[in-house]
Amino acid sequence: MTDKSKVFVYPKDVSAFGFEWGRLSLTVAPEVNAATRFSGGVVDLPSGMGHTRHNHPGAEEIIFVISGNGEQMVEDEKGNPVVEKVGPGCTIYVPESRFHSTLNTGDGPMQLFVVYSPAGPELVLRDLPDFRLLPPGGSH
Repeated sequence: MTDKSKVFVYPKDVSAFGFEWGRLSLTVAPEVNAATRFSGGVVDLPSGMGHTRHNHPGAEEIIFVISGNGEQMVEDEKGNPVVEKVGPGCTIYVPESRFHSTLNTGDGPMQLFVVYSPAGPELVLRDLPDFRLLPPGGSH
């Protein structure tokens, strides 16, 4: 249910997309609070887990590392993987339609904030075989 008044949203307030590799809690999205130009939310990755190489056709993405350490891959314009170690405070820009992946290489959880523009590419995640919808306040 869309609620235009939902301007202060915690991950525990929304249902989450659960996967074998972690979860995505969309806190800004057309279906959450009627955002129109972008969507975003919090990604939680347990130690040793990550999301595999994928892209979002027609969309750009920003990934901000809140906590934890990992390896981020973003392919260059020729399709070659560029891998960097990332940690708290790092912002990763993923150009439109570019393939990328994230792996938590730390001992503890890794938390990211991700933004997609335009909104919507994250909804295709619902079609993945390991997708499950977690209720608000739910855990893995």
